[in-house]
Formats: sequence, C-alpha cells, structure tokens
Amino acid sequence: MGVLGFGTFCYLLGARPQDVPYVYCLFYVIFVPLRWIYYRYKKWHYYLLDFCYYANTFLLIMILFYPKDEKLFMVCFSFAEGPLAWALIVWRCSLVFSSFDKLVSVLIHLLPGIVLFTIRWWNPQTFAAMHPEGRAARVTWPYVEDKSYLWTWLFVVPLAAYTLWQLMYYLIVNVLRRQRLLRDPEVMTSYRELSKKAQKANNIWWRLSGLLGDKNRPFMYILLQALFTVATLAFTVPIFLSYRLHAIFQVLKVCAATWNGGSFILEVMPRQVQKEKKKFEMKPIEQLNSKEHVGDASGNHQDKSEKQSQ
Repeated sequence: MGVLGFGTFCYLLGARPQDVPYVYCLFYVIFVPLRWIYYRYKKWHYYLLDFCYYANTFLLIMILFYPKDEKLFMVCFSFAEGPLAWALIVWRCSLVFSSFDKLVSVLIHLLPGIVLFTIRWWNPQTFAAMHPEGRAARVTWPYVEDKSYLWTWLFVVPLAAYTLWQLMYYLIVNVLRRQRLLRDPEVMTSYRELSKKAQKANNIWWRLSGLLGDKNRPFMYILLQALFTVATLAFTVPIFLSYRLHAIFQVLKVCAATWNGGSFILEVMPRQVQKEKKKFEMKPIEQLNSKEHVGDASGNHQDKSEKQSQ
C-alpha cells in the first residue's frame, strides 16, 4: 500500500500538480488523527506537540481558508523548507514502506515542502496571478522585490511564530504536565527520546547539551533547537528566490529519506531480527530452568515432609 500510494502521488505531481495540496489535506485529516490514537496507546502522544505538527497545521489552514494570502504562504514556506526539511535530514527520518509509522513520519516532514513547491512553481492557478490585468507580468507567485519584506515574512515572522510555539510547548510539557511525566517515565517526549539516544551514542549532541551540567540539559536542548531553527529559517531565503535551488533541495530531501530507509533495512532491521531471535531462543531455556526450579523446590518440600513424619 505504501509503494502504491507513493507511486500515485508521484503521478499526480507530474499530471495534476494543482491537486497536490488537496491530497496533502486528505493525508493530514486522515493520518494525523490515526497517529494520535496509536501514539496515545503507546504513551507517545506528546510527540504531537512537536513543531512539525504545528507547522503542518499552519499549512492546512492556509490551503483550506487562505490560499491566496501571500504573507501566510511565505511563513508556511519558511517552516516547510526550514526546520521541517532539515529535521528530515538531521534526525534521519527513514522512508520504509513496510513501516506505517516511519512512512507517516517522513511524509509529515517531506510533503509540506513539495506542496509549496508545486504551488509556487507548477500550479496553473498561480500562473494567472503572475499576469494580473493592467500590470506587468510577474516571474513567480508570490513575487517579492523588497528585501526587507522578504526577510520579514521568511525569517522574522516565522521566528516569532516558532518562539510562540516554544513557549506553549514549555508551558504544557514542563509546567502543566510536569507531574504526570515525572510519575510515568514510560511517557515519551521528544526531549526524552533524543536525550536517551544521544546518551547511548555519546554523540556531539549529548556533549553539547551537557556544557552547563546535567541539570541544565533541558535548557541547552531548547537553545540548540533555537539555533537550529534560526539557521534553517535563514536558508529558506535563497531557496525561495531560485527555482533551480528549490528543485534540487526537493531531490536532496527525497534522496536523504530513501538513503536512511535503505540503511535502516540493511543495518538496523537485521539487528532487531537477531535480538528477537535470541529472545525466542532463550524462552525455552528459561521455561526449562523454571520447571527444574519448581521440581527442586517440590522435591525438597517432600524430603522435609518425610523427615518430619519419621
């Protein structure tokens, strides 16, 4: 199903690019609620407070209610081709068709950029906006001549919106739900997962987050994420201005997700299979040992009973 769906999407991308935004909306309203149900069962539902869902919600609102709002388009563009796109590469999201969860994770980060690419460069409806009546033809939609306007709506406003999300996230996770998270260590958040993986690998992220001591790791995590966001938002400006660079960036994202998926199938999955195989092989031994233990215990009990009767 995953391969068939991906192939159908690729066909629509070439045959009817104007329908791609609505396919994305259909994907969002179906699979995000399903993911919440699944994650609620797994105690992973706090993941849905992450920035990627915040950015995807912005895009959904723009497509359904404000499709001609140039300013909102630029904010969504900055989110999609900034933090979301680079998270796909940096956090090694893997395109694995046999894993529903991994496939949805990739599409959450990949689809917004592709949708905005088609709207900006390929959608026939935007071509009409490039030739308004009584005015000179415009190269693209939206067309921006003023650099201050460009940086305002591709960097300053998106950064303010990101800051608002960070404040809300901190309020919910670290204040309102703090006791709930402390009571149940199985409930996962992005910080818990990333810190666990970083500590296990002892990589550069773990060392950087510990520069101010273990107690300040959450603060360092927020600071590093903010620096990552600033850098990736700034990079959206040249992408916004160049069709060629934007197209190359789409190919890079797909290649990165495919490469990560191949690495997962060839390297991670065999280790997981071996681990499960060892567990399966250990079960009969554990059962045999438990039976022997029960037998020894009953034998000792019988011996004690015979001695007491004598």
